[in-house]
Amino acid sequence: MTDTDRPQDERTAELGRRLTAVHRRIAAAVAAAGRQDTPDLVVVTKFHPAADVRRLHSCGVRHVGENRDQEARGKAAEVADLAEAGLEWHFIGQLQSNKAKYVVRYASAVHSVDRVSLVEALSSAMDREQGRRREAGEPMRPPMDCLIQVDLDGRSAEDRPAGIGSRGGAHPDEVSALAAAISQAEGLRLRGVMAVAPVGLDPVPAFHLLRRISGVVSAAHPGATWISAGMSQDLEQAVASGATHLRIGTDVLGPRPDVG
Repeated sequence: MTDTDRPQDERTAELGRRLTAVHRRIAAAVAAAGRQDTPDLVVVTKFHPAADVRRLHSCGVRHVGENRDQEARGKAAEVADLAEAGLEWHFIGQLQSNKAKYVVRYASAVHSVDRVSLVEALSSAMDREQGRRREAGEPMRPPMDCLIQVDLDGRSAEDRPAGIGSRGGAHPDEVSALAAAISQAEGLRLRGVMAVAPVGLDPVPAFHLLRRISGVVSAAHPGATWISAGMSQDLEQAVASGATHLRIGTDVLGPRPDVG
């Protein structure tokens, strides 16, 4: 029986139990780190149906993440009514510039800005989207929240585990220039930085580096305080390193369904 075949209450109850377990992990990590604040949870719904997004919302989830535009676009359309009930979409995957025109229609934030050409594409897309809304008599959308994805894997392709490519992102030396570009771009709002821990390495040094980079960015741009880091396998290390947003998928939704 697939997730979509299960009775609504059974799947919703399962998601509720999984969410409770994740929230307990986060609370324990926050206490262990001596933090007074709690990171926001972005539930990554990749490959799971829009019905699960609706179930998650009924369990209190307000932030969901996707890393493929076509999938995100379809799901957002299916649950468009939840936007008025506080549901926000976060785009967290590598984004092609030609997809910016679609992402600005449904996403509140893009966590994966990694080059100036994407900044320009998002800004232009925002301008066109606001114009479309104006002509249609629709409310203007807020600025697009943007995070700079930082590549924390200093290894060459030859030094990485077999079959593992780069996680993507801008080189740390490029972050300040990207931050300046976003802060000056019309329709965009610089929020902070994002990274994925390098595969096969201890995530702690990487997350510590991300926190230092965040400090440099927020010193120049005081509103850019978000640190998007941590997934199911390393959320505790991310919380200890100051993450403000955690991107959790499998531990909330369970194994991804077959997509063959």
